[in-house]
Amino acid sequence: MIWVKLAVMKNVHLVVADLFLPKDFAAEACAGLRLPALERILARGRSEIHPAISLEEALCGLFAVPGKTGLATISAAFDGLERGCWLRADPVHVRLQREQVVLLPDVTVSVEEAALFCASLNEHFAGQGMAFFAPHPLRWYVRLDALPDITTVPLSQAGGRNIHGNLPAGPDARHWHQLFNEIQMLLFAHPLNEAREARGEMPVNSVWFWGDMAGQMPPQSRIECASSDELLVEMLASQAGIPCASWQPTWRNPLAPDGERAGELLVWTGLRSALQRGDPAAWRDALQDFETGYAQPLWQALRTGRIARLRLDVLGGDGLRSVALARADSWSFWRKTRRLAEYSVANGI
Repeated sequence: MIWVKLAVMKNVHLVVADLFLPKDFAAEACAGLRLPALERILARGRSEIHPAISLEEALCGLFAVPGKTGLATISAAFDGLERGCWLRADPVHVRLQREQVVLLPDVTVSVEEAALFCASLNEHFAGQGMAFFAPHPLRWYVRLDALPDITTVPLSQAGGRNIHGNLPAGPDARHWHQLFNEIQMLLFAHPLNEAREARGEMPVNSVWFWGDMAGQMPPQSRIECASSDELLVEMLASQAGIPCASWQPTWRNPLAPDGERAGELLVWTGLRSALQRGDPAAWRDALQDFETGYAQPLWQALRTGRIARLRLDVLGGDGLRSVALARADSWSFWRKTRRLAEYSVANGI
């Protein structure tokens, strides 16, 4: 008898952030878009609606990050810091706009400036069980004696929004609100910020504490390889010992090293910056490229049997929509296709 080893069919798990838009933004952003593959994926799969979670929480769930670990601890290890109780404390700018205090995350900081800012923070908070580190100029950390009893909002979610309602919540929240205000006062008059403003650069007038989150959703399938434009995916994959590739313009259907098709995770955040800037043209252009480079080849691979299953998770807005498709679902032509704009947040998802 001759035994033939059959290839293991691959499951592809695609995670996309900020695909469903606020109604007032969707009309302009979706105007003229042609997305036949993506709209068929959304229409022909079996959909489930879950409570809204951040991309960071979703990734922690997919990589099964335990509650005792936390995303900041994994991030700190990735950046070469020793083991300990960590929170991210990323450099930000807060600005009073009308009656809101808006958080602006896109602050460019040099290596030298980051070191000097952290030195000032460490001098100010000496003896209070806090130590600030900047192994990367845009990724700062605070090491604590013990993790506080707070729930934080990731910088990616709080960016461009009013800080009120996004500051830490929980039993220890008041203390962390006081720290936030104290750091603002310290950095407001910092000589480095005076020099930055003189050069026309945005001052670093606060830090944003986050990174306490762990897995919020159970993983749906085993991840054997990943690809993303989001650095957190690389961090989590590295911690889990999973190969992670950089995001490419076109999906290539890679094979595992042994020739069998692996369970593949694809995480794309290419729409986020355009949405935060309020730039519908850039959002539309990015999505059109995604349709050509990913949605179309994934749709064809599913229909022709080159992949066994496709799952799409759409994050953002009022909830998380999870769409699961087997090959047979791709031929369910009776399931009515809807235009992407019809999935806008104001209409519900």
